Amino acid sequence: MSDLFAVKPVLLWSDALIFVLVATLVMFFIHLARDRLTRQRWTPVFASPVGMGSFIVVMFYVLIAVLDSIHYREQLAAVDGSDNTSAEEVHYSQEVRSLLDDVLSRLKENSEKTYSAPFSIYSFSKENVTLEDGTVIREYPRLDGAGSHLESEDGKAWDIFTRSIEAVLIGLLISGALIALQVQWRFRCPPEGCPLDGNGKPLVTASRHIPWKTLYGTVTALIVLTTWVLSVGEVYHILGTDQVGQDVLVQAVKAIRTGVLIGTLATLLTLPLAIGLGISAGYFKGWVDDAVQYIYTTLSSIPGILLIAASVLLIDVYIETHSDDFTLLAERADFRFLALCFILGMTSWTGLCRLLRAETLKVSQLDYVQAARAFGVRHSRIISSHILPNVTHIVLIALVLDFSGFVLAEAVLSYVGVGVDPSMASWGNMINEARGELSREPVVWWPVCAAFIMMFALVLAANLFADRVRDAFDPRAKG
Repeated sequence: MSDLFAVKPVLLWSDALIFVLVATLVMFFIHLARDRLTRQRWTPVFASPVGMGSFIVVMFYVLIAVLDSIHYREQLAAVDGSDNTSAEEVHYSQEVRSLLDDVLSRLKENSEKTYSAPFSIYSFSKENVTLEDGTVIREYPRLDGAGSHLESEDGKAWDIFTRSIEAVLIGLLISGALIALQVQWRFRCPPEGCPLDGNGKPLVTASRHIPWKTLYGTVTALIVLTTWVLSVGEVYHILGTDQVGQDVLVQAVKAIRTGVLIGTLATLLTLPLAIGLGISAGYFKGWVDDAVQYIYTTLSSIPGILLIAASVLLIDVYIETHSDDFTLLAERADFRFLALCFILGMTSWTGLCRLLRAETLKVSQLDYVQAARAFGVRHSRIISSHILPNVTHIVLIALVLDFSGFVLAEAVLSYVGVGVDPSMASWGNMINEARGELSREPVVWWPVCAAFIMMFALVLAANLFADRVRDAFDPRAKG
């Protein structure tokens, strides 16, 4: 198969983890459709227009992360006329690409020499330009890629307008076709015919709790935005270019995978320690409680940024001393990225542990828990049957709230130089590389704004969805 498409698949550890995440989401929705009790608990979350809209936005980010996690290496052409068909003579490029790179290939091809402002067709900096008569003057030269099809800047506004209208119409057609197929599936009837209600109207199988207008509107907006970016971005730099002339929008989109993965993996890594130690401290009390409190109190007393920085430096030393284990630059960056996720998870479980300890102390004093202990029920059975179900709402709320916190933490850590590898696209690296340009005149503002917009949209959607989960699962919010 790899020879057929002249590529060699590459599976990084982070790729495998994001595929596991997607499989878990699919299994969750299958369980949600089959289990009535679980469906009743989650109905208020997805019945809310805000909850449904924010969930669609988060899933759009996850889709981009999945496309950027299907990696491969392209086959190199034969050199000096040699036959490159045998397995022994096949060589592949050291550059690891993804499906997202193919989708954004037209945007990446229009590279420039240096900075250019959003939608500009001229360079942001003046250069020496030699005229036909040999005179050398200083002016803003035309860009090599953006607007190269235009004779002058006079037709730029009309060209952007017409391309935008065309892209919007294409996006609406695609969205309309998908919505029509989904509506037809919703209102499908069995072979014997649709059952009728009391008024003689046919009943449909679609759930009446789902805000379909919000779902269709959000999906349509995302499809239209995608078609507009792909269409207009082919001939213009929508968010400008960076110091080396690379499209800033491409970098911001490529950084989505880093933000989604670091928020998800670091959050999931906090759960085993937080749940295990927190419930054990609140249930067994005594010396177990004292030991757990000593551990998380000591860990909390150490400044988090210093502990993370020291751990990252140790990882860098390990990578340098074992350079033979990382044959590709992508493998090196992936190892450091996973190490950072592990470090963030291992240093951020104390807050949830405190909450679970306090809640377990309260639940363990309830009558049915005391009765189970009096009848000699095993501790593991009591914890799994009585304690854990009563603290699940805290775990779910912390799970979705910590996600946005870790996304912001990656940006801060990369800004101070202890984040992900510099070769890995991330919003923190974008801000770190552009911070020196904020003091120049005129200011190069678009790299920071691009990272801020992408990060803001993800964090806002995650927080809005977290609010709906908290309202649905927090017993104190029922009133």
